[in-house]
Amino acid sequence: MRWDHLADETNPARGTANPALFGTEAVTTRTFDTPEFRGITFHEVRARSIVNQVPGASRMPFEWTVNPYRGCTHACVYCFARKTHSYLDLDTGLGFDSQIVVKINAPELLRRQLGSRQWHGAHIAMGTNVDCYQRAEGRYRLMPGIIAALRDHANPFSILTKGTLILRDLELLRQAAEVTEVGISVSVGFLDDELWRTVEPGTPSPERRLDVVRTLGDHGIGCGVLMAPVIPFLGDRPEQLRATVRAIAAAGATSVTPLVLHLRPGAREWFMQWLAEHHPRLVRRYEQMYAAGAYAPTWYQRRITRQVHELAAEFGIGPADRGAPRRIAVPEPATAAAAASTPTQLTFL
Repeated sequence: MRWDHLADETNPARGTANPALFGTEAVTTRTFDTPEFRGITFHEVRARSIVNQVPGASRMPFEWTVNPYRGCTHACVYCFARKTHSYLDLDTGLGFDSQIVVKINAPELLRRQLGSRQWHGAHIAMGTNVDCYQRAEGRYRLMPGIIAALRDHANPFSILTKGTLILRDLELLRQAAEVTEVGISVSVGFLDDELWRTVEPGTPSPERRLDVVRTLGDHGIGCGVLMAPVIPFLGDRPEQLRATVRAIAAAGATSVTPLVLHLRPGAREWFMQWLAEHHPRLVRRYEQMYAAGAYAPTWYQRRITRQVHELAAEFGIGPADRGAPRRIAVPEPATAAAAASTPTQLTFL
């Protein structure tokens, strides 16, 4: 496994450049015998940087991310982040699912970087590479310290997750929403149980994820749903899309945003291997659909987006609001009692 070659570009949050994100001397490898971690190896590292700038060519609607983990026990066969494991000479298939890099100093490092004069309070997105609420978070508990640092610096942030563990940090999220913009979104691409068990084997079921949306709403925290991925020929039939959007609306989601499956290098090979094993009749159709690159044809993406938006309008929800940031004002003492009954609205950028 390689660590030292991971070059760190000059980071505005720190103002200097380091030769590597972490060195071999900073790595501790552990395995645990508990059933939920059997077969998984954790590489604990002390990172030198935690706030990452998104490449300018990216399609993402944000510029900065925090990723306390590399690799993910959710084991989603389509995960675009699989390629990042090759940078460490790790396998992008089973290795990505079972060799997890844990940046154990993420909370204190983030707090220091947020306090730097070079940092100007830009929005930070989390869960956009691998899930920050994967199973490892139950042991390492990095997110409470990360959220607390963002809260204390009133720094806007968003979280995307498939994990139910986010409910553990509900009170911290409420506190952060009082001083800055906070966005929460849960990923639910389909409801099909058989498809879920094979394509997202390490995740909570779609129903449990929708329970997260419902619970957040019950506590006054608005939660959007990223309907992702919509999987061609397996989860895109009109009746499937209708059932999924109906369930998302019933859970009280504030928005629904569809995203069609994309297959980048690393993920593409692993997904196609899975497809050949579970749905061999579709291999040729996928080779044709994704012949031009990682993304499905524009006409197909537009069709899915139109269908989902029409269903969302029918069920009373809409696409995610990507408007200007909003900060939630702290209520005046005289009106605090009245404000206590008003839901706290969080949005996902």
